[in-house]
Amino acid sequence: MPDNDALYDVRERTKNPEHASVDDVVELVLERTQHPRTEHRDAHLDEMMATVVDRYGTDPVRTVIHRVLVDHYLFRTATHDLAVRTVDGVRIGTTAGQFLTELNEQSDG
Repeated sequence: MPDNDALYDVRERTKNPEHASVDDVVELVLERTQHPRTEHRDAHLDEMMATVVDRYGTDPVRTVIHRVLVDHYLFRTATHDLAVRTVDGVRIGTTAGQFLTELNEQSDG
């Protein structure tokens, strides 16, 4: 099923130790679901992911993130065999990509 035009600068794919890992992204997602930012332009992502994690649990979310960032799955197909709605796969993938970019920018800065 992998068929995504986007390639992410994630450590598991690039082998570059300066890039954030999938675990880093998952940890940030989970941290922000526990402690959403309130006065941030991306606060809606934190709230959305809190709902998604509550609905499905951490393991399916982690799997979708890995499939999107490393295995090159489209957001909508990364949910295959996980009992996760396609629209939530899009939400997870969008958030994971945004958070990965943020983590990589922090390590550059």
